[in-house]
Parts: sequence; C-alpha cells; structure tokens
Amino acid sequence: MWYVYILECSDGTLYTGITTDLDKRLKTHNNGKGAKYCKTRLPVVLKASFEAEDRSSASKEEYRIKQLTRKEKIELINEQSN
Repeated sequence: MWYVYILECSDGTLYTGITTDLDKRLKTHNNGKGAKYCKTRLPVVLKASFEAEDRSSASKEEYRIKQLTRKEKIELINEQSN
C-alpha cells in the first residue's frame, strides 16, 4: 500500500509527498533527513493522507495535489478530516 500525504511545515507552508510507511516518513522528515524543502521548516505535522494502490497511482495523485492552490489543498485537508 502506498500513501500520498500532506504535511504542514513550521512556517505554515504545505508539502506533499508519497511513501509506503507514514510513521517512518514523518519521523524521517522531523529528523531533518527527509525532503530538502522540509529540512529548514521543521517540525512538520501530518495534515492528511490518502491511500493509493501502487507507486504509479500515488505519484499521479501527488502531482495532482501539487497543482492545487493552497486554498484547494486546505479544502482537501478539511474534507478528509470530516
């Protein structure tokens, strides 16, 4: 199982990525060993995650989410938490 996830960085920005292990990936980010973007914006908080069947599906959904505006990403996060 793959996951697409959205993190909120300490500066309020949002980061989207994919992984097979959400807990491990979140710890990696917060240890400063994850994506370069997040390293200077620690700590990060998981705001939403979505399941995907395989890496290809996860990558396509990650790309789709990255094309959204900040407002649309926040709406997506809010929809998932309801």
